[in-house]
Amino acid sequence: MLHRQPKMALQEKLDRFKKQQEKCQSTLTSIAASNKATTHKFMPVPAAPSVARAPAPAVKFSNDTERLQHINSIRKAPVGAQMKRVINLLLETRQAFTPEQINEVTYVDINANKAVFDSLRNNLKVNYDGKRFSYKSKHDLRDKEQLLYLIRKFVWGIAVIDLKDAYPTVMEDLQALKAAGQIWLLSNFDSQEDIAYPNDPRVPIKVDDDLKQLFLGIELPRDMIDIERDLQKNGMKPATNTAQRRATSEVQGMSSKPKPKKKHEITKRTKLTNAHLPELFRHLDKKS
Repeated sequence: MLHRQPKMALQEKLDRFKKQQEKCQSTLTSIAASNKATTHKFMPVPAAPSVARAPAPAVKFSNDTERLQHINSIRKAPVGAQMKRVINLLLETRQAFTPEQINEVTYVDINANKAVFDSLRNNLKVNYDGKRFSYKSKHDLRDKEQLLYLIRKFVWGIAVIDLKDAYPTVMEDLQALKAAGQIWLLSNFDSQEDIAYPNDPRVPIKVDDDLKQLFLGIELPRDMIDIERDLQKNGMKPATNTAQRRATSEVQGMSSKPKPKKKHEITKRTKLTNAHLPELFRHLDKKS
């Protein structure tokens, strides 16, 4: 009996020891698993492999230097030069532009230059409505019909230079009206400027060839004083006063030598006739 009790006590101790070992093993296993999870959680993520990229092109400010210099030269130009750029824009486009739009197209900053702004606003060729600038011609015309109507109002003629900027195709319309026999385009003998005269189709005139030749063959005086004297005899007032002009020149001590002769200047060797006006009879030839 006594021998059996120590044996039982020993077995109980062995069983208890095994349980403690199993518990310790379980605890160690749990600790190991926890440490592994923690290590995986805080493990640093390896950096992604760097991809070779082409270097970004360097910004070259010199690429825009020429344009900036051009803009700067325009804005530092005299007021007249800047106005010319703006007026040319208005003339060619025949559109209305705000100051901002003008700056975009011509680089003329009207808002930043009061002298240019005021000069444009007061220019006879520019119209300003408070917001936009536009071109203003001397005669407000739109087409060939209005052009012919205006010319017929000027019985004594109207200078073509006053019509050139009316609208873009005005010169073509003048030639068309001339070809149709509705107007005359004659050159002024003094200034060599074309004058437009109305041709009234209600007054057809038939002139004999003999009369035409007689008119074209009339010889004019060689001296302008003689021409002016003949005009006065026929009740017409000369546009010039050669005698007074020559007297003034002598008083002021100016040289009496004539100026270099121009192509159309009257000289002693010039035979002046009405041959420079053949246009007056062209339409008559066609009608006859």
